[in-house]
Order: sequence, then structure tokens, then C-alpha cells
Amino acid sequence: MLKLYSILTVSELILLPLCSGLYFHIGETERKCFIEEIPDETTVIVNYKVELFDPKSGGFMPSSPGIGMHVEARDPDDKTILSRVYSSEGRISFTSHTPGEHIICLYSNSSKWFSGSQLRVHLDIQVGEHAIDYANVAQREKLSELQLRVRQLLDQVEQITKEQNYQRYREERFRQTSESTNQRVLWWSITQTCILLVMGAWQMRHLKSFFEAKKLV
Repeated sequence: MLKLYSILTVSELILLPLCSGLYFHIGETERKCFIEEIPDETTVIVNYKVELFDPKSGGFMPSSPGIGMHVEARDPDDKTILSRVYSSEGRISFTSHTPGEHIICLYSNSSKWFSGSQLRVHLDIQVGEHAIDYANVAQREKLSELQLRVRQLLDQVEQITKEQNYQRYREERFRQTSESTNQRVLWWSITQTCILLVMGAWQMRHLKSFFEAKKLV
């Protein structure tokens, strides 16, 4: 799928794990996208912070209130799950409904604020049980330490089940693709054989007519 924006190179992106923190630099018109393999019905939380390059100090400003970021998330069917403009620092969450590779893209919503300067974006993507704030859950539901630990284990088991279902889904798709490819190869071989037989019969008939015309047969 070729797009007119940049998806991170291999050195920048090796399919982000379930919990990842990193930073990268982008220009005023540049678009950065990340691919995340997510099971269905899984919560994803994206934490980000944008810093503006300061030519005077040669570093990045810790706060850039005038800068906004456009965040877009698409599912494996290329349907838009999320598309909004946020401030320079924020927390975004969405839930996947289709298993597979989800694309999360970030880019500045305008270039007038920084006139070609470079931006540094700190990004942290959390998936599944990693996206749950258990301290907040314990406080809200008044759970003891043991109850909270059991809750964490149950969430981990649920996430493992989702991952296993996703792997079975991938295996099924791969099997269907392999069977389809093998069937096409078989029919192509049969077609080639039929073409060769027809050409051979036509050549023999043509040669026979030629020899009969020359009275050699």
C-alpha cells in the first residue's frame, strides 16, 4: 500500500511492542506513521509530547503550547478509527474492532507556528493490559493488594487469549493465501500444458499440409 507520506524506516520501526516509548524528529510538513499489530477488542493508549527546536539554545523547548498535532488511527481495512487535532501534549485512547495491523499517524496541523523548525515528538504506545492504570482502578473500586493482583492476572489471561486468537486468525489467513496461490499455480500449469498441446497439434497439421502441398507425402 503506497502512500504519499513516510512510514518509519526499518531502523526507526521494528513493529512496536505492546508497550513502547521513543522519540523522533519531524519537519513542518512531515508525517510519521507507526504500525501496531493489535488483536480485536483491545484498548490502545497513546501518550505523546511535542517539543519545538530552539535555534538560540540549540536544544528543544520543554513546552510548546502553540503547537498542535493531528493524530490519525486506521484499522487493517483502512477505515479511520480516530482523526483529531490535539494540543502539544496529550493522551489518546481507542479500541480496536478488527484484528491486524493498525496504523497510527502523527503530523503537525499547521506550519505557521514554527516556520520550518524541527519538532521532537515523544511517543509511548500501550496496548491491552499495559494500557490500564491499576493504581486508579484500585482506588476507584477500593481493591486490596491481593484483589488488585488477581485483577491484573485476569486481564493478562484475557490479553493472552486475544493474542492467541489473533495468531490463529493470521494462520488462517496465511493458509487461505497459500491454498489460493497453489490453486492458481495448478491452473496456470494446466493452461500452459493445454496451450503446448494445441500448438503441437497445429504445427503437426501445418507441416502435414505443407508436405502434401509439395507432394512429399
